[in-house]
Amino acid sequence: MQLFVTMTSPYGRLARIVVLEKGLQGKVEIVEAQTRVSDSPYYQINPSGRVPCLVRDDGVIMEDSQLICTWLDQLDGNPRLTRAHKRQDWAYGRLESTARSMVDGVAVWVREMRRAQQERSPVILQHEADRCVRMADFWEREIGDALMRGPLNLAQMLLITAVELAEHRKMAEVLPGRAKLAVWARRVREIPSIKATRPPE
Repeated sequence: MQLFVTMTSPYGRLARIVVLEKGLQGKVEIVEAQTRVSDSPYYQINPSGRVPCLVRDDGVIMEDSQLICTWLDQLDGNPRLTRAHKRQDWAYGRLESTARSMVDGVAVWVREMRRAQQERSPVILQHEADRCVRMADFWEREIGDALMRGPLNLAQMLLITAVELAEHRKMAEVLPGRAKLAVWARRVREIPSIKATRPPE
């Protein structure tokens, strides 16, 4: 199988974490895709140009980080990072969705900052920065939840990805002044798959 990513994509990072956590390095080849250029050969594989994209051994192409993470997690018949949403699982679903929302907002901000300075929207940048701060406040209150303290799961992967990307890009101060979130982040950052997939400087 081939997993197409960019090393700076938070969504590609999530899929790379699953590959490491599930010990799939011998089955999944990580391929750095060339995106945002008009003639990229990657567009012949995935016309949307988005990452991650998984090309399975049977030739089927899958796009969307949530779909790919879930599919890779269940390959061994023992999913442990992702959870099917059952009626009684609303508590976990709420945390995962909120963490995903934070990643989405940070990613919008990063994409806007990649535009030429005269083309950037100050309104979008401020809106997403404000959202990031509000969500950091939310997580400072919620991070004690047992689902965020137990074994690594997709909600935790999403949150650490959002926190590290916001910090790396100097989008907003996420950890200063939020002691509980900072302690949580220090612990999760030491997980080998989280360390190994950190974006390049």
